[in-house]
Amino acid sequence: MRSVDHYSPYLPLEGLDDGGSEGAGRVLINDLGRHAFSTGAAVRDAVERVLGSGWYVLGAEGKAFEREFAAYCGAAHCVGVANGTDAIELGLRALGVGPGSRVATVANAGFYTTTALLALGARPVFVDVDPDTKLMRPAELERAAAGGGLDAVVVTHLFGLLHDMDAILDVAAHAGVPVFEDCAQSHGAARDGRRAGTFGVAAAFSFYPTKNLGALGDAGAVVTGDAHVAERVRRLRQYGWESKYRAGPGGGRNSRLDEMQAAVLRAKLPFLDSWNDRRRAIAARYSREIAHPKIQCPPVHGEEFVGHLYVVVSDDREALRARLASACVLSDVHYPVPDHRQPALAGLGDPAELPVTDALAGSILTLPCYPELSDGEVTRVISCLNTW
Repeated sequence: MRSVDHYSPYLPLEGLDDGGSEGAGRVLINDLGRHAFSTGAAVRDAVERVLGSGWYVLGAEGKAFEREFAAYCGAAHCVGVANGTDAIELGLRALGVGPGSRVATVANAGFYTTTALLALGARPVFVDVDPDTKLMRPAELERAAAGGGLDAVVVTHLFGLLHDMDAILDVAAHAGVPVFEDCAQSHGAARDGRRAGTFGVAAAFSFYPTKNLGALGDAGAVVTGDAHVAERVRRLRQYGWESKYRAGPGGGRNSRLDEMQAAVLRAKLPFLDSWNDRRRAIAARYSREIAHPKIQCPPVHGEEFVGHLYVVVSDDREALRARLASACVLSDVHYPVPDHRQPALAGLGDPAELPVTDALAGSILTLPCYPELSDGEVTRVISCLNTW
């Protein structure tokens, strides 16, 4: 194993914990310590720059990050906010979603969109997902829209896989409703050169530390090609101010991306594509090399997938988790309780009928997949599964 003193800070930690034995140490589901080590110099420079500026909210760093991230996505506008859930809420509010609105969304994405909808006074209309992609099924969306009454659609690019947006946009266009993208897990995912966040009217990004592009705490942004929507979000994120201390549109709040987080994100953004490449490479190895009749792996994807999470399906999930745990390989479930089964929605009536969503909740399992994972650790995970 080579010394970490000679480690290049923007490449995977190939030499760390590279042994194949089950007693070689834990393989974490994600390792933010390694990530901090790999980005340390760039992040420290960014932090020092902010400290030296004496300006910590809505300053030059935030404006620069908004420009740079908009350019990265291929969008006209980016508006930084405090976190990804606020980005969904304020982005939808800027589109006119409010009390009584009915918004189509999925129930297998961690309750984040549903949280935003409840804050808006809107009602989620849950749409079942495809068993293979785990993404919203266009035919089910069409069925939900057939009776009318939808006001918007939120499409989640779950686990880092960009949806087939042509199909979704076609259904939404016939229904006459806007499409909003939840890109919290899909930074940089692209199809035919067009990146996530540029297909709908607007999109939300989260920069939570575990995301493909992560801050040192909570952070988020709304990306849009519509100048009017961008301006509405800018006002909403700061009390609804039309001018200082003069509040205009209702629904404003304090939800600003601070200068420290913006500077850190600027420091990391140039490396996002290489990190996504590494995630894809790890996912491709899993998909090609895991060979067990009780484990269903996703197919090998191209640039439409950025490997935020690598999720397999097994009808014997708990036994599989126990096998991994015995080899000191950590796993997780994203997500164990679908939104329509959450106690917080008990007052909305009987749960929606979502057979695929319910089945997946009982059988999905997330394996370690992050840029700093070593080749030896990937081999160890594969071996553990194949010998189960």
